[in-house]
Amino acid sequence: MAHFVLEYSANILPETLDLQTLFAKLHQVAVDTGLFPLKGIRSRAYACHEYRLADGNPEHIFVHLTVLLGAGRSLEERERAAKSFFQVLEAHFASCFSRGVAMSFEMKELEPVLKYNKNNLQDYL
Repeated sequence: MAHFVLEYSANILPETLDLQTLFAKLHQVAVDTGLFPLKGIRSRAYACHEYRLADGNPEHIFVHLTVLLGAGRSLEERERAAKSFFQVLEAHFASCFSRGVAMSFEMKELEPVLKYNKNNLQDYL
């Protein structure tokens, strides 16, 4: 399981966001790590319309990527994956750094006892 949850300021242009391209790259990197089965990878994004960054300049933007993981991977494996995911995020939004950008990333491992899944996607891949 790797779930990508992107929050971003609503002032980013759609052509800059290009979310399906970003999601495709993140999914491929996740598969390439060998740590995440394709059937458990999901992405979603939420625009934030009410926000304030630093001095309130309306030209500033932010992107924050959270990756939620199922338990069971070593710290070294998680760190390697996290670096790869952040590299994708950085590259995707590189053109934005001609203005004020707040980019952040976090990876969270979910508690295995309190997490439930039911998934038949493998039957349709």
